[in-house]
Amino acid sequence: MEVVLRYRGREVTPAEVQLIRELIAAHPRASRRRLSDLLCEAWNWRQENGSLRSMVCRGLMLALHRAGHIELPPVRWKNPNPMLTRCQPQAVQVDRTPVSGTLRDLGPLRFYQVRRTPQEALFNWLIQSEPYLGYARPVGEHLKFMVFAGLQPVALFAWSSAPRHLGPRDRYIGWSKELRRQNVPYLAYNTRYLIPGWVRVPHLASHLLSRMTRMLSQEWQKVYGHPVYFAETFVDTAIHRGTCYRAANWVFMGRTLGLGKDAKSRQPNRSLKDVLGLPLSADWRERLQQQA
Repeated sequence: MEVVLRYRGREVTPAEVQLIRELIAAHPRASRRRLSDLLCEAWNWRQENGSLRSMVCRGLMLALHRAGHIELPPVRWKNPNPMLTRCQPQAVQVDRTPVSGTLRDLGPLRFYQVRRTPQEALFNWLIQSEPYLGYARPVGEHLKFMVFAGLQPVALFAWSSAPRHLGPRDRYIGWSKELRRQNVPYLAYNTRYLIPGWVRVPHLASHLLSRMTRMLSQEWQKVYGHPVYFAETFVDTAIHRGTCYRAANWVFMGRTLGLGKDAKSRQPNRSLKDVLGLPLSADWRERLQQQA
């Protein structure tokens, strides 16, 4: 099959290019945004939760336009780039009373998914105020959790879509290129895990990590309409040992090459990191190797 363009895992054929040209001609007054919605509807290109993949579709159409395959209408409105204009998280008052003792001393520990809630500002500020981590705007599907002991936050978790290409993980799962492209949405990447400095409770980190991963797939289903079957993370062993992950039964899958996703050479440009993973269901391998 002839392929004109590959974009974010989708292959565009000459017949599909012709369909896009006809769609543009049939809607001469439509904006680029409207055209992307129309194309998603024509292809039935949707996220697992039923929403149109409009943003990805606009990127695909722009790539075709720049390559000379289609002619998009002029840009009518240029939205500010949130990656350039976004503000840093604002300071939020938080109870920093030292927390110590045992797990039993903490009492009930409650998990809350705080993305798009009033607590999200506190989450962002606590992550930003951690010198090593810092706040970075998530991309793609993502969830944010805070854990409270009473009214005081004692831990934060951030999860996002997994990287599309990750050699140690792909080899561990046993993925072909096609299976990876198809099933990588069923993985979750732990981008941040923070226990604030005022919390000193032995075994808390591995305990919360185990509880978090047991509920993760169900929480993902609630928001995005599909489960996740495998979790992964990176550990920079020059700074951390990753002890809590190993204590919570995460497995070592390999080490990164230190290249980054946009590396233009094979020379490392960042620190090497351990790649750790955790199955979230008993049949995770079968599900992730399942052909659509």
